[in-house]
Amino acid sequence: MTSWVILDRDGVINADSDHFIRNLGEWRPLPGSIDAIARLCRAGFRVAVATNQSGVGRGLIAPEAVAAIHRELERLVGAAGGRIAGIFFCPHLPEDGCDCRKPRPGLLRSIAARFAIDLTGVPAVGDSLRDLEAALAVGCEPILVRTGNGQATERALASHPDARLHRVLILDDLAAAADFLITGRSS
Repeated sequence: MTSWVILDRDGVINADSDHFIRNLGEWRPLPGSIDAIARLCRAGFRVAVATNQSGVGRGLIAPEAVAAIHRELERLVGAAGGRIAGIFFCPHLPEDGCDCRKPRPGLLRSIAARFAIDLTGVPAVGDSLRDLEAALAVGCEPILVRTGNGQATERALASHPDARLHRVLILDDLAAAADFLITGRSS
């Protein structure tokens, strides 16, 4: 049986920006993130990415720019010895009410449908509350990383009304999450 892991993009794989990542020139992988994805692949995980990209719906990011960023992500991971099985993104605005914008579970359900997998217990790594909520909605095992919005999210979890979020595994970054998933223990 194949093991899966689902990753958020901005703040987990690459540096995030309050002004959106608008093009490939602004996209910067976080230290160790590309190698972490490759290590997960070499350890037998299939990796999918699920990311909100409302900058497309706002007219700030051209769909072609998102595609170029994703091609570069796939190229870098491939050069490091890994492979991303699929990248799924929501281009909609928060007020659009779509099912694919996290915290709604549509992106994760699309991954499940595309690859015919049961998401129960699949690790889902994110840096924002919406990533964790989407993961819980489909039975994934949420993991919070402290990069991106992760430190602010960590502070917010203590008072969150959903007690399941109080038990979320919290790790420093994607490299630490990969170490945990591969070895079964945090460093």
